[in-house]
Amino acid sequence: MNSVAVLHASQLVTLAGPKRPRVGREMSNLAIIRDGGILICDGVIAAIGSSKEIARKVRGSRIVDAGGRIILPGFIDAHTHLVFAGNRLDDFERRSRGETYEQIAAAGGGIWSTVKKTRAASESELFEQAKKHANWFLRCGTTTVEAKSGYGLTVDDELKILRVIRRLNNKTPIAFVPTFLGAHAIPHEDRRSPQRYVDLVINEMLPRVAKEKLAEFCDVFCEHGYFDVEQSRKILGAAKKLGLRLRIHADQLSNSGGAKLAGELKATTADHLEKTDGQGIGAMKSANVQPILLPGSVYALGSPDYPRAREMIEAGLGVVIATDFNPGSSPSPSMLMMLSLASTHMKISPAEALTASTINAAYTLGRGEKIGSLEPGKLANFSIFDCEDYRELAYWFGFSQADSVYVRGERVWSGGLRSSAKN
Repeated sequence: MNSVAVLHASQLVTLAGPKRPRVGREMSNLAIIRDGGILICDGVIAAIGSSKEIARKVRGSRIVDAGGRIILPGFIDAHTHLVFAGNRLDDFERRSRGETYEQIAAAGGGIWSTVKKTRAASESELFEQAKKHANWFLRCGTTTVEAKSGYGLTVDDELKILRVIRRLNNKTPIAFVPTFLGAHAIPHEDRRSPQRYVDLVINEMLPRVAKEKLAEFCDVFCEHGYFDVEQSRKILGAAKKLGLRLRIHADQLSNSGGAKLAGELKATTADHLEKTDGQGIGAMKSANVQPILLPGSVYALGSPDYPRAREMIEAGLGVVIATDFNPGSSPSPSMLMMLSLASTHMKISPAEALTASTINAAYTLGRGEKIGSLEPGKLANFSIFDCEDYRELAYWFGFSQADSVYVRGERVWSGGLRSSAKN
């Protein structure tokens, strides 16, 4: 048996609690153990408690001394567009000069510029760039990542992206959860006949994705100029019949009815929600839809319109925070930066932000029984951060405080912490 004991965390942030998404005041309860320790056997947490209690259980275990740093579950990033080719530096420069997201897209930038580059890239080229991105996530303390397709917009190119995600799952320490987002945008070649592309997604893409088991979820960008409510309903309805769970890019640029549709279809999540009103919040609450809030994209686009996070929490929704990592509107893999933005711009407390980026995120991916908190029986996915109080994660910003990252009890990234073998 491979046994590891991690001792002397100033705060062991366990997030132990109800076996469901945390809501309301529950989001502030982090179940912290001071001078905490973890006993790990074969990659699974065997015991949690004070360092004194855990030390009594150690028999031939390898010991890691956290040295008064904090430990918390590995971040779970529940919304990313990880696989793409190139970058969007031109868009970034134009935005810095005052052009809007819509103006840049109309001029040939935006999603379409990444689609052209991604279509031209081979599967191997996409994998190498995505592997680099995965390492960025790991260094920020993220151990599970939802990853979408959506930059191919042809049958072959969408499948190519999903195969890269599957390969990342096999070749990196991070666990990737694949989502099919063929309905990310209408391709230029179908602008005059968007229904042809909707039919392609429903009749050709989705059956191939389901047959090859390349995705667990289906997503759609429900927005004016992309996919309207009726088109989104048809695509998601077809996906549901094929056994895929549902997610929706909702109400990002306008209050287009995406959150209400998420409630109608009982989607797992509605994401973005910058323009969602009280009716949309009520629709999500009635169907237990989890909102995924993406402050990085609001920040990067220079918008003041952050989602109504406080209202969502008070309504009893299991709020989630994610990076929306993508080359255009949120080029950041750092969940730590998202914690800071959530606290400073969405008035989410540091404790609520940690809940939103760990256990609540785990439940949106159907993995709440295995990851998202540090409890016996769960996978030993955790990070050690070079600070003494969890609030420092949101307080200090602009750099990663991760000292070391563990997946299934094995250290997969380190900034300097040492372990020693003791009996």
